[in-house]
Amino acid sequence: MIKKILVALLAVVVLLGIWQRDVLTYAFLQAKGQIGILMQVEDVEDVLASKTFPDSLKARIRLIEEIKKFGVDSLGLTPSDNYTTFYDQHGRPLIWLITASERYKVQPHQWHFPIVGTFPYKGYFDSTRAVAEEKTLIDNGLDTDIGEVSAWSTLGYLKDPILSSMLRRRDGSLANLILHELTHGTLFVKNNLELNENLASFVGDQGAIRFLRYKYGADSEQMRQYEYSKRYNDAYSQHMLRGAGRLDSLYKTFGPDPTPNARRDSLKARLITDIVSDTDTLLSGKRTLTNKNGWPDGKLPNNAYFISYLTYKSKQDTFRQEFEKKFGRDLKKYLNHLKGQYPSL
Repeated sequence: MIKKILVALLAVVVLLGIWQRDVLTYAFLQAKGQIGILMQVEDVEDVLASKTFPDSLKARIRLIEEIKKFGVDSLGLTPSDNYTTFYDQHGRPLIWLITASERYKVQPHQWHFPIVGTFPYKGYFDSTRAVAEEKTLIDNGLDTDIGEVSAWSTLGYLKDPILSSMLRRRDGSLANLILHELTHGTLFVKNNLELNENLASFVGDQGAIRFLRYKYGADSEQMRQYEYSKRYNDAYSQHMLRGAGRLDSLYKTFGPDPTPNARRDSLKARLITDIVSDTDTLLSGKRTLTNKNGWPDGKLPNNAYFISYLTYKSKQDTFRQEFEKKFGRDLKKYLNHLKGQYPSL
């Protein structure tokens, strides 16, 4: 009897392995990449004690320690061992992130993973595999976007290191990044990436403002730089969200038939060109991300480009209104409320 049970269990394991082969392969590659990084990290204490490590970069590491402490003490973020180690990238990117969308609908393609849930993006430590994945998606008729990632969170499962690329950021941008990632380790709702990323973006942004005011003062150069950057980024994000809405309105006129054709592609390209061109007018044209061709390398973005704005920025007004009206702009109180409202991993 026991032998039959064991054989049955083995058969189930084999079937699951075949059924979830791609997921298991991807999980192995991600674990391999993450472990490869963790095998090469140094303790921050050793880096700060090193006589060869530049003093200017030591100051940036100490700033990260201050930001983390501020996030825990003043904002109510969960204490962790994150950012107690350091990884030198030697100028190389670490992760490539892929997003995808249907050809005539601004709707994220979803990847499903056991335990952690569903994601509107997929990351790779290996650029070759990322490009191969993107090609498969394109061959299946999807719009895609691929880019490098400046940081990520393992949600408390591992100690996230300080990356050498972080040390090149301005103070406000660095504070935003660290507080964003620490928010993921504080509250992460399964199968709701839009809420998770929007919340982390909101806390990172509001937390950065409070940290800069605390450390440098409301009238400091650091605060002025961050506030200008925030005004532009907010305007750009809202412009892209409106653009996503305009695209979906166009796509609804195409009807239910998803078959690609030249007329639809032409209307789509014309509207995206208009959306991109209009970025020249943001903040009275004082800053633009476009070039003479309308986009870096003369290549227009596609539906997948707009997905990141839906994922990271579409709920900012909702959070802001609740934060201001119900919690009097008390970020710590608001975050504690959200931790009680949403079940976290």
